[in-house]
Amino acid sequence: MLKQIEEIMAEYEGLQKELSNPDIVTNPSELKRVGRRISEIEKIIPVFKEYKKCQTSIDDVESMKDDPDLLKLAEEDANKARKRMPELEESIKVFLIPKDPNDERSVILEVRAGTGGEEAALFAAELLRMYMKYAEDKGWTPELFDKKDAEAGGIKEAVVKIDGDEVYGHLKFESGVHRVQRVPSTESQGRLHTSAASVAIMPEAEEVDINIKPEDIKVDVFRSSGPGGQSVNTTDSAVRLTYLPTNTVVICQDEKSQLKNKNKAMSILRSRLYAEEQERLAKERGDMRAGQIGSGDRSEKIRTYNYPQDRVTDHRIKVNFSNLPGILEGNLEGIVEKLREADREIE
Repeated sequence: MLKQIEEIMAEYEGLQKELSNPDIVTNPSELKRVGRRISEIEKIIPVFKEYKKCQTSIDDVESMKDDPDLLKLAEEDANKARKRMPELEESIKVFLIPKDPNDERSVILEVRAGTGGEEAALFAAELLRMYMKYAEDKGWTPELFDKKDAEAGGIKEAVVKIDGDEVYGHLKFESGVHRVQRVPSTESQGRLHTSAASVAIMPEAEEVDINIKPEDIKVDVFRSSGPGGQSVNTTDSAVRLTYLPTNTVVICQDEKSQLKNKNKAMSILRSRLYAEEQERLAKERGDMRAGQIGSGDRSEKIRTYNYPQDRVTDHRIKVNFSNLPGILEGNLEGIVEKLREADREIE
């Protein structure tokens, strides 16, 4: 492990030198890559230093054998070091596990109401709020890109960009069908209903990731509409992009500016195409590791929110979580960490 630590510290020094290389400084994508890796290594440097200090304390015992007083002090330090080292080793092992290169990226999050009518729309709105609050608690920046409200309340669908460090690494296992079991407020007989909403988490793609030719894009503009289709804007500010090779359609109408809506729609389109390409490559190389936790396919039922039993069940890791209201308030960290742990165990 000491050898691996030395190699990473050497990599860190090399990256620092790259920051003074004009070819790197003038290349935004390369500069971002170097900066991202430096930031990643800096998080573990204090652990590296403490681990090496513990190792030194243990090694010092041998050199103190001729001095009883110093030997006693050295052995006390060594015993403390031996107790501390397993925890440090675990942190280093987690850091050394090869990471998904997309983990550091921001994400485009999509929530859509599924089966269940009005109740599904209400549940979709609750999931959207849950992720927005979780993002804020993590110090990330959520930005609503587009939202279509349902007539009786809730949402038909919504698209959010969440900016921050390691957003995809935390949220990537949220993709799939989320099911809710509860008695709707409109249910006079007190019967339990099951509704669903789908969630898609896509790493945000940059222009360098996906090359979209202008001739492959059809752009339509129209007036924004609200529930029931009524016009909510007097100008043609809403934008519909159609990517002709795959007939992928993205609509953005949240902004009053046509240009802003077009830029947001392009960001969503790039991320969708990038996610599709990543999935295709994973299938080509037979990468089934992610499938052991979840394929990320929005058709896969991944979680059930059961109100009568105050229980949230993640079906992939077969673990139940209590305090359903708290989870819907954004207290997702317990579930997220369990999924990340399960992912690491597969490595």
